[in-house]
Amino acid sequence: MPRLTVSAIPAVSRTQGSQLGWLLLALAAMLALTPFHAFAADEAPKLDSGDTAWMLTSTALVLMMTIPGLALFYGGMVRKMNVLTIMMQSFAITCLVSVLWMIIGYSLVFSEGNAFIGGFGNLFLSGVAIDSVNDLAKTIPETVFLTFQMTFAIITPALITGAFADRMKFSALLWFTALWLIFVYAPIAHMVWGGGLMGEMGVLDFAGGTVVHINAGVAGLVAAIVLGKRAGYGKSAHAPHNLTLSIIGASLLWVGWFGFNAGSAAGATTNAGMAMLVTQIATAAAALAWVFAEWITRGKPSVLGIVSGAVAGLVAITPAAGFVDPMGSLIIGIVAGVICFIASTSVKNALGYDDSLDVWGVHGVGGIVGAVLTGVFAKAAIAGKDEPLGLLDGNAGQVLTQVYGVIITIVFTAIVTLILLKIIDWTIGLRVDEATERDGLDINLHGETVQ
Repeated sequence: MPRLTVSAIPAVSRTQGSQLGWLLLALAAMLALTPFHAFAADEAPKLDSGDTAWMLTSTALVLMMTIPGLALFYGGMVRKMNVLTIMMQSFAITCLVSVLWMIIGYSLVFSEGNAFIGGFGNLFLSGVAIDSVNDLAKTIPETVFLTFQMTFAIITPALITGAFADRMKFSALLWFTALWLIFVYAPIAHMVWGGGLMGEMGVLDFAGGTVVHINAGVAGLVAAIVLGKRAGYGKSAHAPHNLTLSIIGASLLWVGWFGFNAGSAAGATTNAGMAMLVTQIATAAAALAWVFAEWITRGKPSVLGIVSGAVAGLVAITPAAGFVDPMGSLIIGIVAGVICFIASTSVKNALGYDDSLDVWGVHGVGGIVGAVLTGVFAKAAIAGKDEPLGLLDGNAGQVLTQVYGVIITIVFTAIVTLILLKIIDWTIGLRVDEATERDGLDINLHGETVQ
């Protein structure tokens, strides 16, 4: 066997050795820096400009749902002498809730607390800096996240006003909105989205089926019963004065709802894209289902019917938007359109309560339909989960979990809303006097009328 000698190894020139040395030094420097950046497994997500841009847009879209969307939708359905009042209520609630959300609302929902309510860690937005993020939305500034959530807090009490249209004092409305936001909306939102009881139970609510719609629907029904029927209800005409306004308002709600549902993905993601698609499908299906049900039972398809059906579909798909596929959304829309039509007509007439603009029939009932059917049609593949999500996905227990979430929301909201209304009634009074109601709230409460 020949021996290996030193002379058998190829010689390396001085110049090549110098180049190799510099190359190794550069590689060592890169490896020394890399673990703190590209290869850090636990690095916090960076702010994403695309996600931020979409969430800024979504926030504007959801605010548009209240002003002018809901204001116009409700404004067209009341009598002419009360149109300014109902629109004023939406506008005033937007202002009041914005301030209260900054002072205490955001903190009670999203700061660390217990199973039922958050704490005071973000009181007056303490701790919220220009570059801070919330753990629920790590790729957008916390300022954008909290403003997006503010728009949800705004529209929820604004929805309730449709149930007691034509008969509540403006002063009572302001007190009710402030107290209801703190003692009803904040606990429910915390329980579902802020790490509280229902979230821990596994209740699925992508964009507000329980937090917004069942919550507002139940509160509206309680308020309608406590205040009593409008003067002359069932005896004289209370027909909508201008359905042109209502169809414009409903159209703005539909467009704005893409921010509501797709925005709840908290970024410009595939989940947001699917949420947008199923929102469109469910809304259209519910509008058709309502109008065909009305056509069959009443002989004519109405403008009020088709816009009410569209809103019912928007409501029902809200809790399911990030969890269901297009076929699931189609079924949810059809079911919601028919059931909400029955609830807002036959059931309402049979029970005799005066829910002026069908807040319970559309938002309460639609929210319940959507929440329960979320448990049926939710799919892990859509939500990006590993385990089966809904009944058809192999997790039958989710339906029961959804029912538990509905029951908790109904019971809590009904009890606390009733207490708040009674306190206000015992102190400053809830309802306007007979003369004010007869002559119209616009001229008597605000000194203005629509000519």
